[in-house]
Amino acid sequence: MEAKDTRHNVLKLVRLGIDARNEYMVFMRKDCPVCVSEGFEALNRIKVSNGNKTIVASLIVWDNKAHLNHDQLGLSDAAIEALETKEGDLLSLSHLDALDSMSDVRKKIYGHRLNQTEFDRIIGDIVNRNLSNIQLSAFLASSTGDSLNQEEVISLTKSMINVGFKLDWGSGKVYDKHCIGGLPGNRTTPLVVSIVAAAGLTIPKTSSRAITSPAGTADTMEVVTNVNLTTGQMKNVVEQEGGCLAWGGSVQLSPADDILIRVEKALDIDSEGQMIASVLSKKAAAGSTDVVIDIPVGPTAKVRSKETAEQLSEKMVAVGKAIGLNIEIILTNGAQPVGRGIGPALEAQDVLSVLRNEENAPNDLRERAVILAGRLLEMGGKALEGKGSQLAMKILESGDGYKKFISICEAQGFFREPEVAPRKHKIRSAVRGIVSEIDNRRLAKVAKMAGAPSVMTAGILLLTPLGTQVEENDTLFEIHAESQGELEYALSYLKTQKEIIKINES
Repeated sequence: MEAKDTRHNVLKLVRLGIDARNEYMVFMRKDCPVCVSEGFEALNRIKVSNGNKTIVASLIVWDNKAHLNHDQLGLSDAAIEALETKEGDLLSLSHLDALDSMSDVRKKIYGHRLNQTEFDRIIGDIVNRNLSNIQLSAFLASSTGDSLNQEEVISLTKSMINVGFKLDWGSGKVYDKHCIGGLPGNRTTPLVVSIVAAAGLTIPKTSSRAITSPAGTADTMEVVTNVNLTTGQMKNVVEQEGGCLAWGGSVQLSPADDILIRVEKALDIDSEGQMIASVLSKKAAAGSTDVVIDIPVGPTAKVRSKETAEQLSEKMVAVGKAIGLNIEIILTNGAQPVGRGIGPALEAQDVLSVLRNEENAPNDLRERAVILAGRLLEMGGKALEGKGSQLAMKILESGDGYKKFISICEAQGFFREPEVAPRKHKIRSAVRGIVSEIDNRRLAKVAKMAGAPSVMTAGILLLTPLGTQVEENDTLFEIHAESQGELEYALSYLKTQKEIIKINES
């Protein structure tokens, strides 16, 4: 005879097949005896245990009797994986004690300063998935604008470094570059890594996926190669090639950042203090010693004025110094997208065009990458001060940059050519004149509504950069989409917009 389970608050697991991304969720019927006896209510944070493994999950009260019985519970897929459980297992439930970290978050909401210990508690609970997305949103909202001072940003950065894995490359210098974003198509990283690694410097590049943009570097690189490297695989690639182009989330560097990024993406916000902590925690965790940071400045870029850019530069350099990073800032033109492609596959095509020295390769992307790579070559002693760009261009034009890029891709698993979207729609000029303004943000939104970055081939091909003379009916840009529905969705947005690309009539 089967022994009866005598534990209290025990329910049997039913797999519901629900993907809740980074948040663990538990589903119970409202007339479930455990739910009733414990006074559990919707959105309560509940401890769910399977033997010695415990997670904290948000309660969703389930009223569909066809899927759950009184003695059953459901879990989101990520929660099932974390508990290492399977359908039919008996799981225990209990109340979650009040979290000290939420007291810290409330303190920040009311405008008070947080210390290192308080940030450590918050970040620790984020990594352990003890905070719901609602609670994470409260923390992010409390940190927007200028609500984090320099000391707080340093503390936050240190907390984010300390909870994750740190790479150690020995005693030598390790180089890196980063762009703070906000400029569509600015895919210089694959070019910079290829040039710098070809010159003999070590540049283990980990990149993020898109937060609010149509593509991040990891999204673009995933078009042509494997970016989901383990730390061991990443080390092997760097030992072999001197550099890599991996997704930071796969190697668990600053894991709190990856969780926060998902919530920031849903909220469509970027906090300056969070951004600095995000960027620099990953650079430090990746073992970097010397970093060049690109800050595009323009009326519709993330940073709108030179004054704001200089203030941000000072903060980043100061925070970098506090955590042991040597940082140099380069301010670049953010008035328009870089290259022609906006979206993973289209941006990958631009990168390959530059690396292959094709005649029609986007010159602005080439020049920007050469400047950034050149500065790293100077920092690494490969070129004299002011001569780095010349060496970077020589490496590119010789084909050594392309060879290194292909070698890195193959070391990461494979290289493949970018695919092309089956559906394209030309947006034409209604007048004759000269292109005088391009709204980066709204152009990026069109690319996202067409499916980027989740659909690799989706996005925009920009054919008329600033200063282009256009005739009536000339194509300004093309929308690329996989499905007719996504194409129509992007077109419906365009119908509500005026002058995403402004033309001075002539």
